[in-house]
Order: sequence, then structure tokens, then C-alpha cells
Amino acid sequence: MRWTGRREAFRAILEEERCVHPGSVWDPLSARIAEELGFETGMFAGSVASMAVLGAPDLILLTLTEFADQALRVNRAVEMPLLVDADHGYGNALNVMRAVEELENAGVAALTIEDTDLPQPYGTAGGARLLSVEESVGKMRAALSGRRDPSLVIAGRTNAALGGLGEAVTRGKAYQAAGVDAVFFTGIRAAEEIEALRTEIDVPVFLGGSGEGVLGDLEFLAANGVRISLQGHLPFLAAMQATRDALCALRGGSPPSEVEGTVSRETLKRLTKDARYRNWMEAFLGGGEE
Repeated sequence: MRWTGRREAFRAILEEERCVHPGSVWDPLSARIAEELGFETGMFAGSVASMAVLGAPDLILLTLTEFADQALRVNRAVEMPLLVDADHGYGNALNVMRAVEELENAGVAALTIEDTDLPQPYGTAGGARLLSVEESVGKMRAALSGRRDPSLVIAGRTNAALGGLGEAVTRGKAYQAAGVDAVFFTGIRAAEEIEALRTEIDVPVFLGGSGEGVLGDLEFLAANGVRISLQGHLPFLAAMQATRDALCALRGGSPPSEVEGTVSRETLKRLTKDARYRNWMEAFLGGGEE
């Protein structure tokens, strides 16, 4: 498939004076819902991937292949650009190069590589730590080297703000100097912190978080160089609750016709492109009638 168009669409977001909330997605149908609702980009997070693919917590148990395969399933279902959380790049700098190659082939429009020491080393359970700036810069440079399509966006991600804005700025500037297209900060919550980033970081900024308070003020964020502001991953949690509610009702004896909260038959047919497949059946199989 040809992926460059969606990557150029994502780059257009970065080049404009606006900030967007990506739609958190995890499979083809969730991505189609986000696209249908007009989200400018989807977001496929490592935490959601671990839950959706493995049913496991976000402890870096998912492999690169599993993550890339799921990203490809999402991308082949939509035209919407997809931003993915590539965690630590699944290893050292050489692994980062491989991760970029695989995710580029899977059609992602943008990816982030973070500076957390992952998976957590022995003796560090309960507390994350950062790689050295030097090793992290090496990973960013390796990510850029692994890129083949220049339209693919590579963002350096740092969790340093959890320990202070100064360290976050230092790392952000180092990753910027390495050549990344954007810097993703987690742990930034206050307006004055965002304004400080504006004076120090020249490339577009992504922010993690819940999308509440100042992180939901798209006009303020756009004016301060923020182009992507996450809203967490509520859709996946909502889907899990809806599934549990439906199974609970059925297990409790409710007739299927009385279970609430399901999509209509018309919506399901639209999301699964039913009409398109039936046209193909009629054209190629001589059928298509229900």
C-alpha cells in the first residue's frame, strides 16, 4: 500500500498553527469510528496494544512484531494518519532502527521513541529511570537513520518532566539537535511549563496526559507550539466496560434483545464496509444477496 499521503497529512498538522487531540484506537473498527467522527489522526499506544493483543499490563511484554502487525491491521482499514507509541524502540539503538523499519512498513504516519530504561532492569521494580542523555540521543539518531520514507515523522519522547522541567528541556533540546521532527513530553501539566517549552523548543511539541484543564485548551496549546495533545485512552476502557456490561446481562438471564448499549445493524454494516464487500461479491462471485 501507499502510505506517503497520510504521512504528509500528519506533517501538515505539525506545520499549521493548530493543536489536535488524536483519537485513541487499537483495532480496525475503532480506527474507522475515529476516522468517521473526523479525528485528524489516530493514536495507537503501547499500553493499549498490550491490553488489546495480550490482555496484559503495560510492562513491555509485547514484541515489536506483535505491535507492528496490529498497527498494519489498523492502517489497512483507514486513510487517517496513525501516530504510534514505539516505547523504547524494543531494545538498544540497533533495535530502534529495526523498529522504525517495521513500523514504517506497517504504514504508520508518526512514531515516538522514549528515553525510559525499558524493560525495567532487575532491582528497579516500582520506579522507572531514564537512560543517559548520550544513549538516548544515540537512539534518536538511529531512529532517523532507520527511516526510509522522509515523510515519516519521528518524535523523541521524554519522561524527564516527572523529575523537573529543567531536565525535560535539556533532553528535549538534545533530541531536537539530533534531528527529530518533534518532541513528546509527559508530565507537563501547567500553563507556565508549556510557555517555558515554547521559548526553548523549536520543533513541534506533543504532550501526554488526560486532555484536562490547560491540556484541553487547544487554542492556548497551538499558540505555544503544541501540535498534539493526548486525552488518555478512555475509548478502550469504555469498550471494556460495555463488553462486560453486555456479558453480565446475558449471564444474568437477560434476553439478547433487551441488552442495551449495542451499535445498530446499520452502523455495523457501515463500519465494516458491508456495501463494498457485497458489490465485490456480486461482481466477482455472481452473488451478494442476503
